[in-house]
Amino acid sequence: MTESDVSYLKSVIHDVPDYPIPGIIFRDITGILDDAKAFQLCIDTMKTRYQEQGITKVVGTEARGFLFGAPLALAMGVGFVPVRKPGKLPRETHSQTYELEYGQDTLEIHQDALTEDDVVLMVDDLLATGGTIEATTHLIRAVGAKVNHAVFVIGLPGLKGHERLHNLNVDVFSMVEYEGE
Repeated sequence: MTESDVSYLKSVIHDVPDYPIPGIIFRDITGILDDAKAFQLCIDTMKTRYQEQGITKVVGTEARGFLFGAPLALAMGVGFVPVRKPGKLPRETHSQTYELEYGQDTLEIHQDALTEDDVVLMVDDLLATGGTIEATTHLIRAVGAKVNHAVFVIGLPGLKGHERLHNLNVDVFSMVEYEGE
């Protein structure tokens, strides 16, 4: 990505102060979704970066990971697999519970969504602390699939999610990075 591309994406990402709690600046990616040029730039950048990595499936995390993961999978000519909150997937699932700042949450994946032959690219809109993608990594590896790459539209490196994923041997790429929360 060029500096011009990064600047363009930042120009359509809306900063929402004090959301969801006071002191947080929420980075709202819906500006990318309603700007065809920005949305296409995201998908094209991800595709170009990973098209030679042997990816056989794209996994998107609920819910904004679906918005980028599904069109990326289509552009790459591979399948898309959703990782969802409990009770949202209709067939047998694997579950992974993970820690939040205040409590726990759980993610699920269909038991038959991936095989040991799959090479997976994880996609989400934003990387903060990395808990969601760490749990997703564990789900993917539990079924024997390979996952060594995760891509995000936005990264917040100050919250240490990048480091958390690097400790799992997952290469991280964020198109746009912001300091702070």
